[in-house]
Amino acid sequence: MNGEQNVQLDALDVRLIELLAEEPRIGVLECSRRLGVARGTVQARLDKMVERRVIEGFGPEIAPAAIGFGVTSFVTLEISQRHGHDPVTAHLAAIPEVLEAHTITGSSDLLCRIVARSNTDLQRVIDQIVSSAGITRASTIIALAEQIPYRTLPLVRSAVRAEGRAL
Repeated sequence: MNGEQNVQLDALDVRLIELLAEEPRIGVLECSRRLGVARGTVQARLDKMVERRVIEGFGPEIAPAAIGFGVTSFVTLEISQRHGHDPVTAHLAAIPEVLEAHTITGSSDLLCRIVARSNTDLQRVIDQIVSSAGITRASTIIALAEQIPYRTLPLVRSAVRAEGRAL
């Protein structure tokens, strides 16, 4: 979501999101049965949340370590203002090990989450990243262990509570 819109969720939306998070392969008909609402209601809610980008996907979540990419690191990049973000972003998008990149404030310009097969392979990935003429400096931090995995359900629940609506 781009932060410019404030999508209101209610308790049914949260229950639907929770159900889909717990059982991603569940069908709309089974969702309606478990939630005690009409199939059309579930479909309409899903369509609205997808349209508003509350729900951004239904695809499988892949664990990089399970497919051989056991090293996760975060890289901050300083870019040449002369080149700008677009060429650097295009360069990064072409590197499969770059999982995400965000423009940030502070002394660096971009923050990337990357994966590699080993520390030696991480050097190869970093070398590939910094090969762009638009990147002037990189700083890498290797993640040792994931303490809290990426999650959104607590945030969804909190958003409804903050609006004073019961779950």
